[in-house]
Amino acid sequence: MSDNSFEVHLARKGITVIVNSDESILDALLFAGVQAPYLCMEGSCSTCQVAVLDGIPEHRDSVLTGAQREAQNVIMICCSRSYSSRLVLDL
Repeated sequence: MSDNSFEVHLARKGITVIVNSDESILDALLFAGVQAPYLCMEGSCSTCQVAVLDGIPEHRDSVLTGAQREAQNVIMICCSRSYSSRLVLDL
């Protein structure tokens, strides 16, 4: 598991947010004032699913299939993190 800080770059918004080791991507985005989709905040509803454009997500949700995890092209931002130091999302 990756509990290090990492950068999340929001491609459509053109901003980068640091995700600290003790917070989720969603927490960091909300703290930075970024509107992002979410509902359960537990990785079980898939409302927060966002496309991954670059980087290696660490999936901590309970909804993605094995094939979806292997494709590494979506992430549940409420609970998942990043193995890479920078993750680029379609937000």
